[in-house]
Amino acid sequence: MKVAIVHDWLVTYAGAERVLEQMLAVYPDAELFSLIDFVPEQERAFLGGRQVRTSFLQRLPGMRRRYRNFLPLMPLAIEQFDLAGYDLVLSSSYAVAKGVLTGPDQLHLCYCHSPMRYAWDLQHQYLRETGLDRGMRGALARWMLHRMRLWDVRTSNGVDAFIAGSRFIARRIWKVYRRQSTVIHPPVDIDGFTPGAARDSYYVTASRMVPYKRIDMIVAAFATTPERRLVVIGDGPEATRVRSKAGPNTTFLGHQPFEVLRDHLRRARAFIFAAEEDFGIVPLEAQACGTPVIAFGRGGALETIRDLSHPKPTGVLFDQQTPEALNNAITRFESSSHLISEADCRENAERFGADDFRTELKTFVADRWQEFRCGAARE
Repeated sequence: MKVAIVHDWLVTYAGAERVLEQMLAVYPDAELFSLIDFVPEQERAFLGGRQVRTSFLQRLPGMRRRYRNFLPLMPLAIEQFDLAGYDLVLSSSYAVAKGVLTGPDQLHLCYCHSPMRYAWDLQHQYLRETGLDRGMRGALARWMLHRMRLWDVRTSNGVDAFIAGSRFIARRIWKVYRRQSTVIHPPVDIDGFTPGAARDSYYVTASRMVPYKRIDMIVAAFATTPERRLVVIGDGPEATRVRSKAGPNTTFLGHQPFEVLRDHLRRARAFIFAAEEDFGIVPLEAQACGTPVIAFGRGGALETIRDLSHPKPTGVLFDQQTPEALNNAITRFESSSHLISEADCRENAERFGADDFRTELKTFVADRWQEFRCGAARE
């Protein structure tokens, strides 16, 4: 079986790339396609030295720094990949990768990280945050996103079966494409993130500073409770605005290497997570370190964090993205933290290890391949 793996774009090593890394481990002989490849040399280990086949977008001026501005060209670019020689096409898609062209004798399976959030239910938020919610540029952006939605639905018909990263994403896939999907949670590095340090009294959050992560809200909450300490790890376009909301009890460390992140997760009293994420890997990395999580109770957090109502809780959930709701959740945590054990946090995270992901993916693909070949034989 000749396998092609198609990824949207390669610019860094983040959550979707961790899934891709395990796909490549399951299919080491697969050939890898991506619209662009600008992953820095120091982050390329997950590719295993593979050559990446890129599209014409790779050669366009300004692509490295402003690749998101070329979104209108991406459907055309993904359709230019010639995959006719492959038996199995496995797409890793959160934008356009699932739109590759395949034939009736090819099995196309899609690991859908999410339908394009900025084109569907988060369109209005995306337009506001990018300043495209008014004027002529805004009208053009709305027209472009409308065209993207039409293309997105049409190309879902070329996928033989969907994999979703969470039950939350499975519901979004059904809402947008009216397709059932099988849930295989993304892999978590439970071997790298382990308990092993004495606890300190600070709280920690770690994220790229973009609007939907709501780091600004976390910082604002701690500014009203000076008796608590917060450590913020990460950088991004929102960094200046976030820092302006902070009190003296918040420490910003910027982007940090793995060892520093793990050390702070191990020693923190709890990890704070305020985003509505499709899945959310860092909260599980914190739990793998034995650290409880205080999280916004929407999206993937409902599947990865056990609230105080669970017999073996691993954290506390809050229901509004406001400083008041977060502070109330922290107060509940502080009064009930004796119910949460390091061992239970670790045990919960171990359900999402890379070995489990690879086993589930191999089983899913094998079953779909058998069904596909049997169906072809009957015809």
